[in-house]
Amino acid sequence: MSDTTVRQLSVFIENKSGRVSEVTGLLGEADVNIRGFSVSDTAEYGILRLVVDRPDEAARVLREAGFTVRMDDVICIDLPDRPGGLAEVLRMVSAAGVNIEYVYSLVATYIVINVADVSRALHLLSGTPVRLVGQEEIAKVHL
Repeated sequence: MSDTTVRQLSVFIENKSGRVSEVTGLLGEADVNIRGFSVSDTAEYGILRLVVDRPDEAARVLREAGFTVRMDDVICIDLPDRPGGLAEVLRMVSAAGVNIEYVYSLVATYIVINVADVSRALHLLSGTPVRLVGQEEIAKVHL
């Protein structure tokens, strides 16, 4: 790993209720802070990609719990916060003939959750300390 790369954990999980919360719970108990994540799935399994503050400790904890974990070096970029900022950086990489396999963001406390029943999830979260964010607030965010 160089000084300009970040180690990412890819955790392979069954696509069933509670698996992502199990992984994140184990990391929280181990005092590992998640800086960014992405979940991709198929009908039967998922890949939880994580960037954490202590990747070696995270991998150890998850492997001991029976998860399959892979570590890879990835690139993290501080994008210009302006329209077209992401497109500009991705064009530079693509123009050089380097294939971009996936992209996700880090370090924000705003997360997106896609659920099967949005109305039910919103009802369950109402009255909890969870603060929901709407489109208008997203439009005003400056990092």
